[in-house]
Amino acid sequence: MKVCIAGTGAIGGWMAGLLADGGNAVSLYARGETLAALQANGLRIRRNGREAAYRLNASNDAAAFGVQDVVVIATKGQSIPAIAPAVKALCGENTFVVPAVNGIPWWFFQMKAVPLSGTALSSVDPHGEIARAIAFARVIGCVVHASAWMPEPGIVQVNGEDKLILGEPDGRSSERCKNLASAFAPHGPQIAISDNIRRDIWLKLWGNMTMNPLSVLTGATTLQMLSEPDVCALVRTMMLEMQRIGAKIGLPIPLTPEDRMAITRKLGDIKTSMLRDWEAGRALEIDPILGVLAEIAHCVQEPAPFLHAVLGLLRLRAETET
Repeated sequence: MKVCIAGTGAIGGWMAGLLADGGNAVSLYARGETLAALQANGLRIRRNGREAAYRLNASNDAAAFGVQDVVVIATKGQSIPAIAPAVKALCGENTFVVPAVNGIPWWFFQMKAVPLSGTALSSVDPHGEIARAIAFARVIGCVVHASAWMPEPGIVQVNGEDKLILGEPDGRSSERCKNLASAFAPHGPQIAISDNIRRDIWLKLWGNMTMNPLSVLTGATTLQMLSEPDVCALVRTMMLEMQRIGAKIGLPIPLTPEDRMAITRKLGDIKTSMLRDWEAGRALEIDPILGVLAEIAHCVQEPAPFLHAVLGLLRLRAETET
């Protein structure tokens, strides 16, 4: 397949390598220092002490790539409105779009027969630019369970790769999901097709909505935060708030906060992606991870005071610190 990765950061680069190894024609839409590095040295992916180099077509002109079979959006959630026109330029009649992003995507309530059906999320698509550029019918949902970061432009360090979950937003089985799943290299992570990708997105966020923001506020790693009793109590309270929100939108979480914290502990002492972004001076994914939860809580009239408090603190941190 012809696949364009729109946003070649750590996750985008990781997916580009897996798709290139699967025999697909992969191109990279990138800008700035990342584009310069990709054009000069190619994409380099490091894992298990080894480095693989990929010479892939990279450009900041999406139209130069032509119509694609698949477009993977792998930029930060808050950056999607800016690249939405480029994604649109890559789409033909049968192109499908895979947002491999953290947090809640813009399309989350755009299917029928779900609570809040038709709700447009202003926190992740403030002016409706994404929805206008990318037809909902093109979307395949995606959840990434992998740990990777970019120590410098064009280089991806893979620390762990567990699972990549794909699924139609409405849960139906489809050939395009099966074809995409089979396009990835067989030596990569498990590729799963979900019958409820919205549940999988919600469940992943249940862990990220605490660890990521609190790591920026504290400068601490995951195990350091969970080892401090008062911080651990805050994590638990925020998770319970999100559980109550989920119950009102048809996405109950069948775990306890302690269950999820135990999973986090097993993953080891991790510096979160949001903390890495903060230390590198990059924009933080505040609205896709926390702002959107505050918006949904308002829609279902569910109080979430601790979630709101951490959201406010994180916004102030981003505005007042450099």
